[in-house]
Amino acid sequence: MFGKLLFVKDIRDKIIFTLIILIVVRIGCQIPLPCIDSDILSELMSGVSGLDFFNALTGSSFETMSILALNVTTYITASIIIQLLTIAVPALEELSQDGESGKQIINKITRYVTVGLSLVESVLMCISFGNQGIFGDAEGAEYILIIVCDALILTGGSMFVVWCGDMITNDGVGNGISLILLVNILSTMPNDYISLYEQFIGGADNIGMAILSGFVIIALTVGIICFIVYLSEGKRNVPVQYSNRVTSRSGRQTNLPLKVNPSGVIPVIFASSFLQFPVVIASLAGADSATWTRYLSSSYWFSLSEPLYSLGVILYLALILFFAYFYTRITFNPVQVADNLKKSGGVIFGIRPGRSTSEYLENIMKSLIFIGAIGLMIVCLIPVVVSGVFNTLSFAGTSLIIVVSVIIETTEKIDSMLLARGREGFSLLAKAS
Repeated sequence: MFGKLLFVKDIRDKIIFTLIILIVVRIGCQIPLPCIDSDILSELMSGVSGLDFFNALTGSSFETMSILALNVTTYITASIIIQLLTIAVPALEELSQDGESGKQIINKITRYVTVGLSLVESVLMCISFGNQGIFGDAEGAEYILIIVCDALILTGGSMFVVWCGDMITNDGVGNGISLILLVNILSTMPNDYISLYEQFIGGADNIGMAILSGFVIIALTVGIICFIVYLSEGKRNVPVQYSNRVTSRSGRQTNLPLKVNPSGVIPVIFASSFLQFPVVIASLAGADSATWTRYLSSSYWFSLSEPLYSLGVILYLALILFFAYFYTRITFNPVQVADNLKKSGGVIFGIRPGRSTSEYLENIMKSLIFIGAIGLMIVCLIPVVVSGVFNTLSFAGTSLIIVVSVIIETTEKIDSMLLARGREGFSLLAKAS
């Protein structure tokens, strides 16, 4: 079915262009920063907790300290900051409601904030690493020069990744940042499952236990993927009646589809970043043994030997719920939807046009957001609980949510491009809908 894409030249060119950019980014993730002692780096990183999520976001480039070590992390942090400020700053709130032009200005502001965050984080990171001997015997002016150069390289690398994401969004297929995130996560997943194999299958006491362990791992992974697809594609159809312009006796009936999980994977990414960022910073600053960091690290949650640290999961779930409501509030405007329905002659059965319609839609969205957030919590909690109880790495969960969601989003984008050119889409999900 993918062969259909080969017969549409512009789509084929966009896909090839996207693949080339993604390959370039992955190559950049393998180029190490100059003047770094790899042995000291390896020893240092082995003592830093909370790296699982950052390694997934950066495709292990943070752990190996490549020129793209920051990757998309500072852009995600900048996005969180700007979106939080849209509530506190009236000017930003007006821009967020000003259509495409306002969105472009907010995107530009986000990139400026990304530059500032990248520069600050790069300098602090280089100083922290330098104090722990990562630059070898360098001292004096040479030491300062290395810190300055490496900080600029890291900042430039972060902006290069953002630029690559923009090129994919504009001239490729799908959302560029999301696809870079997807490829980064996919690059780390084989090692995760190899570790699971070595611990539960290769290290099993007998063949029966090995088979059972393998079945459980596969069943959990497939089950989580199916649940994510169901959650991503779930919709609440609101029946809408459009008045017929020819005769007043009949009209055209259709549905207004509202997603069960309208915020997608954003709440999980934001919540995980919000928790893990201070943990990594504290670890790099030499405060890894601080007790408070363990409450924020999923590595300590649901541990049978230290159950107190599981209290941190309450904050994690609260953040997922908060960002689910917050992000949907920014992206979905019930007043605007109600106004568009009224202008086009659409009426929801039993609901008066205008304010009553917007209130009705807002109440529905509140219920859908809560259901979607609960679904995200379930997907995230399953691997964390398994990881804590069985003392293994946290597989699936957040990574699979991002992977599946981005694949669905990109597939739907390609489908819409095919349909716009008069060709049949190849996505099973699109056909089902």
